[in-house]
Amino acid sequence: MTGITPATLLRGIAAAGLVIAWGWLAHAASSGEGDSNLAVAVASAPLLAIVVILLWRVGRKWWLIAGALAVVGTLAWHWQALRHNVALLYCLQHVGTNLALGLLFGRSLFGPGESLVTRFARLAHHGVLSHAQLRYTRQVTIAWTAFFGATAAVSTTLFLFAPPAVWSIFANLLTIPLLGLMFAAEYLVRQRVLPPAECAGIADSVRGYRETMRQRGSRASNR
Repeated sequence: MTGITPATLLRGIAAAGLVIAWGWLAHAASSGEGDSNLAVAVASAPLLAIVVILLWRVGRKWWLIAGALAVVGTLAWHWQALRHNVALLYCLQHVGTNLALGLLFGRSLFGPGESLVTRFARLAHHGVLSHAQLRYTRQVTIAWTAFFGATAAVSTTLFLFAPPAVWSIFANLLTIPLLGLMFAAEYLVRQRVLPPAECAGIADSVRGYRETMRQRGSRASNR
């Protein structure tokens, strides 16, 4: 089994700290508290980061520079409008992210290829999966698809019909804990459904996920 090194643990803690800090800032901004300029900047940071990462994988410096400048220019051009629609900006980001993740998992359930969680598991188990593992990982893919779809639906409903503070608590403060509960619940179910020899540890699961994402990125950059 692959162990978790101290460096990996520290990176995980640092990433968790950034996510928590961003969540609190986003909650304050979505609730109408704090400076609107800071609110737009915090909301725009993930978008800019995603664009930079995607263009970085393309491997062409000028694409990276042009893409980053295009995003910054677009944000600057619409800055005043965004300042007056901060909550909507966060809502679109939250709903869009969950819909994209739901699509990522859901589309892998159709077609000739394996489901996404099955690919994670195959890499975690060095390419060998039993029939029970194949069946279980497909069911987990369905569960994650439903989770992200339900999260997007609840977020949209709360944004439209509940006070902004209520929506913000769900979207900015509860999303990460709910993700953690989903991971924990799946791990406990896995321990009950599969034999001990067929249950990957947390470190192996993370390794399978990272390797799958690395392969997807490599294929995208080679197109």
